[in-house]
Amino acid sequence: MESLESIASRFDIKGNIISIKPLGEGFINDTYIVKTSLARYILQRKNKNVFPDVPAMMRNIAAVTAHIKGKVNYPLRETLTIIPLAHPGDRSFCTRASSFPFSGNDRSEDGAVSQFCYEDASGQWWAMCLFIEGTVTHKVASSLELTRQGGIGIGRFQALLADFDQPLAEVIKGFHNMRWRFEQWDEAIDAAKKRVELATGPKKCPEVSAESSNGKIFRINEVAGEVAFIEDHREKMMQFWNLVESGYIPRRVAHNDTKLSNILFDATSGEALCAIDLDTVMSSTSLNDVGDAIRSYANATTEDDPDISKVSMRLDIYRAWMEGYLSQRASTLTDSEKEWLPFAPLFITYEQVLRFLMDYINGDTYYKVKYPEHNLVRTRNQIALYKSMEQQYDAMKKVVEELIPNP
Repeated sequence: MESLESIASRFDIKGNIISIKPLGEGFINDTYIVKTSLARYILQRKNKNVFPDVPAMMRNIAAVTAHIKGKVNYPLRETLTIIPLAHPGDRSFCTRASSFPFSGNDRSEDGAVSQFCYEDASGQWWAMCLFIEGTVTHKVASSLELTRQGGIGIGRFQALLADFDQPLAEVIKGFHNMRWRFEQWDEAIDAAKKRVELATGPKKCPEVSAESSNGKIFRINEVAGEVAFIEDHREKMMQFWNLVESGYIPRRVAHNDTKLSNILFDATSGEALCAIDLDTVMSSTSLNDVGDAIRSYANATTEDDPDISKVSMRLDIYRAWMEGYLSQRASTLTDSEKEWLPFAPLFITYEQVLRFLMDYINGDTYYKVKYPEHNLVRTRNQIALYKSMEQQYDAMKKVVEELIPNP
């Protein structure tokens, strides 16, 4: 196995390596901080199970950050700086072909795939960026001002990319694509019903009957109310998604993971500095980022709290985040985006209900669970959050109307 020091040396870093230490919890990627005699860097092993085409992902990130750097006063602080390979022309540094079309400097003359990532001998992909000094992150929005700053961070990220017109690779298939989600859903429901029939019907399958002992096969019979919720709101969700597919709601650069911890804050001023963790940057409606943020910020409790009486959308959090977001983004939103902006949190929350419930029915194959009913608890929690949003929808629309100045 190649050492971390050897892998870090594959990139065009400045100075001699002094230390390499783990950084963060590493739920998806393994992250390390590399200290040299001249600078600090972030080294990551990218999870190829989540991101099957890492070179394409890194080209997305390089294109987006280059666009931002051309617009800001402090390009080394106001967006990520991707560190290229030290010798991108050497085939040993990056050899795997990518499914995404090459352009510009993405491919060296002798055929190396990308100058921004390295594939080691075991098939693991690595990438590096400059560590931005004098910054902090936050896991929880402990105040309305911190919430507002989170909105500023995402709003500014989107505003800087409002005129970005390059193609981006789809690094995660069908992400927030409701049509594709419903195809998955229909297949999951049909498969679950067939498993029950094979386990209990007149033509029993011994293998399926044996599997039924753990109870997972019969989960479909326990969730009639939750399945009905999905079906009752299906038409409304597709109405929104049809507007995206038709172009009425434009496709933009979307971050796709807008939780608070993906914003860097200036350690001195406390102000939002830039968006980080750009692995999921793709082309979609930027309203998804709004919905994702409100879903994660505004729930009065955690998303897996089994006591749904505690679940509600905090309107003060919604307003604070929207204040920050629209202070940066209002002038670059189209009329259609403004019209559907309040609906975005309902859309993303509904999608999360569908994904949690589908995983529960499928036997917990995607999300990590701490106990057998964990995904069902999450499902019911998010249904309660959706219903709270629905009850406050008029107030949500009014907030947006108040915050967007009339022309």
